[in-house]
Amino acid sequence: MSFFKSIFRTKEEPITSYSEFWKWFEQNEKKFYKVLKDQGNINKVFFEKLSPKLNELKDGFWFLAGMYNDNTAELILTADGVIKNIVFVEELVDSAPKMINWKITALKQPSDTNQYIEMDGFKFDESKMNFYSTDHPQMPDEIDITISHQDFNEENRATMTNGVYLTLDNSLGELNSVTAIDNVNIISPKDADSELIPFQKLKDFLTWREKEFVEKYKGLRHNTENDSYSSLEVTLNNGLPLLAIINTDLLNWDSKASHPWIAIMEIKYDGKNNNGMPDDSTYQLLNEIEDKIMTQLIDSEGFLNVGRQTADSVREIYFACIDFRKPSKELHKVKTEYQEKIELDFDIYKDKYWQSFNRFMTNKTKPST
Repeated sequence: MSFFKSIFRTKEEPITSYSEFWKWFEQNEKKFYKVLKDQGNINKVFFEKLSPKLNELKDGFWFLAGMYNDNTAELILTADGVIKNIVFVEELVDSAPKMINWKITALKQPSDTNQYIEMDGFKFDESKMNFYSTDHPQMPDEIDITISHQDFNEENRATMTNGVYLTLDNSLGELNSVTAIDNVNIISPKDADSELIPFQKLKDFLTWREKEFVEKYKGLRHNTENDSYSSLEVTLNNGLPLLAIINTDLLNWDSKASHPWIAIMEIKYDGKNNNGMPDDSTYQLLNEIEDKIMTQLIDSEGFLNVGRQTADSVREIYFACIDFRKPSKELHKVKTEYQEKIELDFDIYKDKYWQSFNRFMTNKTKPST
C-alpha cells in the first residue's frame, strides 16, 4: 500500500489560484534563496521550476530574479509590456505572503541609479540619447515622443529599437513606459526637426502631461442608451461579405481621448459553408458571449461598446475603455468560460483617438434597425 501511495504523491496537482502558487513557492523558497545567494545553477534549481508553475496559473507571466541586497532576494514578476497581463501580475504580487529574505515586486520598476544598458556594443544612456515631443493639432492629447541616439542608423535600427525600449523600462518603469507614451520614434540627431531635450527630463515631461490629461477628462462618462447605430455592409477582397454594427454617435464624439484603451474580443467560428457568416446556432452563441461581456463592461463605469464586425469566420467586438485593468479581467473570464465551446481571444491596446476605427468612418453606413 505504501508503495502505491509513493507513486501517486510524485505527481503535483496543477496550480489554479494565487494562494496555491504562493503556498508552493513558500515550500521551495529556501532552496530558491540559497541558489540565488550562492550563484549556483539558478536556471535548473529555480527558473525551470518556477516557469511551469506560473504557466499553470495563467500564460503571460514573466520574471526576473537576483539578490536585492546581501540578505534579500528579489523576484520581479512582469507582463513583458503586454497590457492585458499587467493586472494579473499586480494581483499575484499583491497576494504574496511576507517572507523573510524575499522581496516580491510587480513589474520592472524605474531605476534609482545611473545604470545604463549596453547592447551589441552600443551604450544607451543620457550621454547618447535626447528627445523631443511632436504636437498634433487634431490630436492634442497624443504623446508622440522622438528619441535620438548618437549612433543610430538604418542598419542598426533593430538593435537601437530594443535598446531604447529597454532604457525606457529602466528609466520610467514598465508600467509608465507602456502607458504614458502613445508613440515612439527613433532617429539620428542629424534628422531631428525640433530642439533636442536631455533624456533625463523625459520622466518629468511625461508626469506633467499625465497630470494635465487626468485633470482634463476626470469623471467624464458617456451614456450610450440613446445613441444611434449604423450598419455597414461591404465585400472583402476575397469576395466574402463583411457586416458591422457601429455606434456612430461614439465615433463622432469629441472626447474620445477620455477612453483611450481599446479592447477587442475576437471569436473564430466555422463559416466556410455559409459565406463566412455564422450559422444559426453559432450566431446565438456569439450573441450570448457579447451579452455576457456587456453585463460586465458598462458605459456608466467607463466602458463603451463601439460595435462589432462579422466576416470571414471571425467576429470582433469592440470596446473603448477608461482603464485597461477591468476589461483585462472580464474578457479573460469570458475566454475561460467559453474556450471549450469556441475559439476566442482578446487584446487591449492604447489608441487615444480611436484611429483603428477610422475604417468605419470612411465607408457609407446606413441606420440599423
